[in-house]
Amino acid sequence: MLHEYRDVITKMKEDGAANAHFLKIFDRHNELDDLITKAENGQIPMDDLELEKLKKEKLLLKDEAYAAIVKYKKEHNL
Repeated sequence: MLHEYRDVITKMKEDGAANAHFLKIFDRHNELDDLITKAENGQIPMDDLELEKLKKEKLLLKDEAYAAIVKYKKEHNL
């Protein structure tokens, strides 16, 4: 997720207590990514509606994570 911000994400992870919400978003996004991949590969059964719901949730989390990254960069002059 947001590979172009890897350095900032690493700094945010190191400062975990201050970025607990970001870490929660990041972890949930990764969980959803794994579920979606498994569903698309047929490893777990899932109907199209459920898959679409997971994809939308993942996208919302990505948007929220991006906003947190931008805010962190601004606050820390990165």
